[in-house]
Amino acid sequence: MRVLISGASGFIGRALCAHLADAGDEVLRLVRRPVTRTGEIEWDPSGGSVDMAALSAGGALDGVVHLAAAGIADRRWTKARKRLLRESRIQGTHTLATALAALDTPPGVLVSGSAVGIYGDREDAPLDENASHGSGFLADLCRDWEEAASPAKAAGIRLVHLRTGVVLHPSGGALAKMLPPFRFGLGGPLGNGRQFFPWISRTDMVRTIQYLIATQSISGPVNATAPDPVTNAAFTRALGKALKRPAFLPMPGFVMSILFGEVADEALLASQRVLPRVLQQSGFKFTQPDLGAALSAMLR
Repeated sequence: MRVLISGASGFIGRALCAHLADAGDEVLRLVRRPVTRTGEIEWDPSGGSVDMAALSAGGALDGVVHLAAAGIADRRWTKARKRLLRESRIQGTHTLATALAALDTPPGVLVSGSAVGIYGDREDAPLDENASHGSGFLADLCRDWEEAASPAKAAGIRLVHLRTGVVLHPSGGALAKMLPPFRFGLGGPLGNGRQFFPWISRTDMVRTIQYLIATQSISGPVNATAPDPVTNAAFTRALGKALKRPAFLPMPGFVMSILFGEVADEALLASQRVLPRVLQQSGFKFTQPDLGAALSAMLR
């Protein structure tokens, strides 16, 4: 397959590029700087431009994977940060979807990033792809993010909204930030620990994306999470066990709210018991469905 990827240099994008290349696929990368090597296509997501000549060259694309966006939980949500979070997702997605729709031969599929934050804080209610949208900044952001890809759907491109949970791998993302305190025996549950933690290993994340590109029967929202969601307390115990370290020092919710503001309330302490119904019903097989085994394999 010929696959175009935005966010190719990111935590998930790097692994996806390597995975597809190992499978024999041709990988093209969208970059925001001048092109320096074969297989790169320049774009300006905030300015609304894509190098259409380069995008059209070399034949039709089998799939496009759109992962580029500013990190949600990297820092406190000031007004400026919220504006950046929205612009990086909505403007970038609309720019790419509009460019793909304008091609003489559009790609077969656009797998466009989204997040389980669209469901809001829902305690222990099971949430599959038919669940309603939640409320709050994250839920509204994800709703508008998905809507921004509508030009691709209007052009007849199969559109998949990749509703991603917390992607786990020690080389980056949330797990890399957790490891230092946990390795010193300073880890513990966040708040009361009862909130559900929708996770997926990075290995299964890239396999999911590859599967969605190839499976023509799937469109619309897809929950990219492991089939067995756990609470934050259970995750804490599993990580401590994998590292052979105690993990019982809790961080009270009110302290997190003081330190992280809205990020704590909507991202770190929110509960989302998300289930990957579409993937499971279509026959996708997770290689790392069990959290304890997955953490042990990653950290071995």
